[in-house]
Amino acid sequence: MSRAKRVVEVVTRALADSPEAVKVTEGTHQGQTVLELFMAPGDLGRVIGRQGRTAAAVRTLVSATAELEDMKVTLEFRDRP
Repeated sequence: MSRAKRVVEVVTRALADSPEAVKVTEGTHQGQTVLELFMAPGDLGRVIGRQGRTAAAVRTLVSATAELEDMKVTLEFRDRP
């Protein structure tokens, strides 16, 4: 498990009303690590924030953490069905 994945889990669980519903998967696509964040639909709006500001802040944290491991990471937000 990468540091970036752990950062996403810790931050989003702190923001969520249902932290047990938070799931982060890690994969690769064209040489780049892709993190997919699955949350309850109500919590997803909270993590994205107004005009995407909170989502941008989480992505910034993930990018900074990934640089420590010389990785390039993309974070995608998904609804949990």
